[in-house]
Amino acid sequence: MTECVLFLCTGNAARSQMAEAFLREYAGDHFEVYSAGVRPTGEIHPLTRTVMKEVGNPLHRQYSKSLRELYMLHDHFTYVITVCDDAAEHCPSDVLNRAEAYFHWDFPDPAAFEGTHTEQHHFFRVIRDEIAEQVQIWLEELEAVR
Repeated sequence: MTECVLFLCTGNAARSQMAEAFLREYAGDHFEVYSAGVRPTGEIHPLTRTVMKEVGNPLHRQYSKSLRELYMLHDHFTYVITVCDDAAEHCPSDVLNRAEAYFHWDFPDPAAFEGTHTEQHHFFRVIRDEIAEQVQIWLEELEAVR
């Protein structure tokens, strides 16, 4: 059985989308990977798409979705990973009950960053790179305990 990973954030517009894309890129042949929002915005932030495209990962076939949509697809997740404190605080208990393991990674919301467009773009890149690194670290840790 393929292991199933759910990345969960508030709006499913930036952080969880990036994490989903990086895990698919690094180990998509070992995992079914999904992301969702506790309060999805309904769209991926344009700067999320821009900074992911910069690293060759244009988020093909990804879109902002709710937990309800994922419930129709899966009744079990091997791993649930919240990528912000808000998602961790508002993660429904039934999501955690569907998971074999739960992890929490807190990243600032790049969509909430205030500044010029250039500063916002830079901040999205910073968060993108931090998420990429955390996904790689997590994969190494998983491999070490297997």
